[in-house]
Amino acid sequence: MRFFKLIVLSAFLIGIAVGGGAYYMAGKEAGPTITIHSPEKYVGRSTPLAVSIASETELAGTIINVEQNGKAVDLQNMKMDRPGPGQINASATIGRDGLVNGPATLVVDAGRKTFFGLRTVYSHERRELTVRLDPPRVSVVSIHHFINLGGAEFVVLRATPEDVDAGVQVGDARYRFYPGSAVGITDPAMRVGFFALRHDQNVSERISAYARDAAGNEALVPLEHQPFVKKFVQSKIPIDQRFLDRVVPAIASNTPDLKIDTGSPEGLLKGFLKINGNLRKKNGDFIASLAEKSEPRMLWTEAFAQMMNSQVESRFADRRTYYFDDKEIDRQVHLGFDLATVQQAPVRASNAGKIVFADFLGIYGNCVIIDHGLGVQSLYAHLSQIGVKVGDAVTKGQEIGRTGSTGLAGGDHLHFTMLLQGTPVNPVEWWDQHWLQDRVLRKITEAGGSPPGGQSR
Repeated sequence: MRFFKLIVLSAFLIGIAVGGGAYYMAGKEAGPTITIHSPEKYVGRSTPLAVSIASETELAGTIINVEQNGKAVDLQNMKMDRPGPGQINASATIGRDGLVNGPATLVVDAGRKTFFGLRTVYSHERRELTVRLDPPRVSVVSIHHFINLGGAEFVVLRATPEDVDAGVQVGDARYRFYPGSAVGITDPAMRVGFFALRHDQNVSERISAYARDAAGNEALVPLEHQPFVKKFVQSKIPIDQRFLDRVVPAIASNTPDLKIDTGSPEGLLKGFLKINGNLRKKNGDFIASLAEKSEPRMLWTEAFAQMMNSQVESRFADRRTYYFDDKEIDRQVHLGFDLATVQQAPVRASNAGKIVFADFLGIYGNCVIIDHGLGVQSLYAHLSQIGVKVGDAVTKGQEIGRTGSTGLAGGDHLHFTMLLQGTPVNPVEWWDQHWLQDRVLRKITEAGGSPPGGQSR
C-alpha cells in the first residue's frame, strides 16, 4: 500500500513538473503577427492608420496608440474589425488633435492565448514617425498662361518646404513639376514644368497649382489662364479585306497574347477590332509609363522640327470612324500627325534628346521614342527601319530611321506626336519657335533662369 502511494505521489510530482515545464515553454511561444500598413513615415493633418494582427489562437489584450512627448494620443474613429477568431484589422485616423510637429511613435501591442487559454504571449511593434501639421505653400510665379484644347503650357511655381511634390492639376490629371535648377534657376523653392489640357477634357476644367508633402498635407491655388476651344476633324476610314490581310497577321505575330485567329476573314476582322481597341489602349499605357524615364532638365535648345518636305495626311485628335463593307465597326481618336513624303524617307530627330524606346510596338509598328527632358517626349511610328538604340543621345536632325508602313498603317508615312508626361499633345505648338520663345523661354528668363539656347539675363 505504501509502495502504491509512493508511485501515485511520484506520478503526481512528475505531472506537476511536466505541466510546469509546458506552462513555462508556452510563455516562450511567439506572439501574434503584427503588420503596420500605414503610416509609413509621416503623419499629417488627417493620416489613415491601418494595422493587421493575425494569430492561430484567440487574440487578447490589443493596444494601439501614438505616443509623443511621453503621452499617449487618442486616435480618431478607431475600428477593429474581426474577420476571424484570430484576426483583427484595425483602422483609425491620426490627426491634429493632441499632436504637435516633431517625432512621434506608433505603438502596437497584441497578445494571444496559449496553453489551453491559461497563458498569454505578446508581440510588440514600434514605428518611428514624423508629425507634419503645417500645410505646404504654393504660388504661381509666371504670368500669361494660354492653353489650347489638346495643347500644352509652361508654368513657373514657388513651393515650400523644398521637399514637397508640386505641379499643376487639370481636372483629374496631375503634372508633376521639376526643380528650377533644371533650367538654371538657383532659388531652391522654384519649380518648372508643362501641363496639358487633354483633347477629351473640357475647356472649363479647373486648373490649379498644387503642393503636397510626404505627410499628405496639400495646398491648391487657382492658376490664372485663358483656354481656347479647338475643333477636331471627323474622319471616315474605310478598310477592306486586303488591308486586313496585310496588317493583322503581322501585328498578331508580334503580340501573341492577343490570341488572334488569322486563318479566316472573320478572324481577321475580329483581330483588327482587338488591335484597334485593346492593343491601342495597352500601347498607350506603355507609352505613358515611359514618362518616368524623362530627364529632370531641358535637353533641347530650340523649336521642334516637322519632317522635312512632308505633307500632312492626318492631324492631331482626328475623330475617326472605321467602316468595313460600308458598315461602321469602330471609333477611335488619332493622337498624332501623319506626315508623308517619298517611300522609306529619312526620319530625323525633331530635337535633341535621348532614346528611351526603339522597337516594335503594336499599332505603331517599328517605333522610336525620344526623351527631351522635363517630361517632354516625341514619338515616331510605322518605321521600316530603326537606326538607333535605347540609351543613344541624338541631336536635332540626326537620322533615327526610315518611314514605312509597319503596324496599323495604310501606307508608307510617319506617325509623329508629342508627349507630355505620357499625354499626347498637339505637335503644332512645339514646331513654332515663336511659341517656344514667348510661352516657355520668356518665363524662364523672367524667373532668373538660363535655359539651354535661350536668352538669359
